[in-house]
Amino acid sequence: MNANELTFLKVIEAGSLKGAAEQLNTDPSSVSRKVAALEQHLGVKLINRSTVRSQPTEAGLVYFQGLKHISEQQIELENRLRGLQDQPGGTLTIAAPVDFGNQFVVPVLSQMQAAYDNLKVELRLGSHFEDLTENGIDVAVRIGVLPDSGLICRGLGTAERVLVASPDYLTQVGEMNDPSMLERCQFVFYSRAQGNARVKVLQGTKATQVKVSGGFTVNSVSAVRQLVLAGKGVHLGPRWAFKEALNSGKLVALLPDYQLEGFPVHAVYRPGGYVPAKIRCFIDLMSEHCKRAL
Repeated sequence: MNANELTFLKVIEAGSLKGAAEQLNTDPSSVSRKVAALEQHLGVKLINRSTVRSQPTEAGLVYFQGLKHISEQQIELENRLRGLQDQPGGTLTIAAPVDFGNQFVVPVLSQMQAAYDNLKVELRLGSHFEDLTENGIDVAVRIGVLPDSGLICRGLGTAERVLVASPDYLTQVGEMNDPSMLERCQFVFYSRAQGNARVKVLQGTKATQVKVSGGFTVNSVSAVRQLVLAGKGVHLGPRWAFKEALNSGKLVALLPDYQLEGFPVHAVYRPGGYVPAKIRCFIDLMSEHCKRAL
């Protein structure tokens, strides 16, 4: 990476030409010339300049994230050559669904930060981080069947699913001993897609699909759990989210003689010849944690 590229990185990280100049122990005019030379070389504008702040353009943000990734790979490679390849460092940025991230990812990141002094972590919770490069994400944890994306993926485990309802709700709808009885229940859905899909249950080699309905959809496992506990209906969701309520008797698992297909859990990251230690370590620890806790 040349001096102009390193200077550009510093400007974006510092937020201004002046801030970058102070970090590089030079003057703002020198910083500005190097950024201008880089823009001329690339043929695109990278920064919107002002007297107070320097914000990246859309092209500048893409270029910054790409350069940042290359810079971190170079640092990791140099550490590897020095025999320090097993010491994660730098900033590890992870994306994960909100509830799953709170339950499973936070403990792993806390463990890593406690173990490695040179590691910083950033966890972005949500399901909307589709482009890892654009969002500057090292690893995304995704639940469900993965689309073709060109990303590298590693399986972390399978999230078992369960049909749950409160005892009070079951007194209203009656005993559940056959999948067809789900048709008379009100469901609480996590997404519109779930509301439009059929519930598939297995008994041995026999599969039964039931069309169900419901009037409440909310994309939060925690909110769904509260609604089901309040007797608002039935939900088909991850067993880990309802484990405590099931163990205490506050919720009941329906159709225990039938099986439900679980959701695969994956870690995905950008392809590249060298995988930094921070990514390898996170995925290894997540895999171990999911095997114990899912």
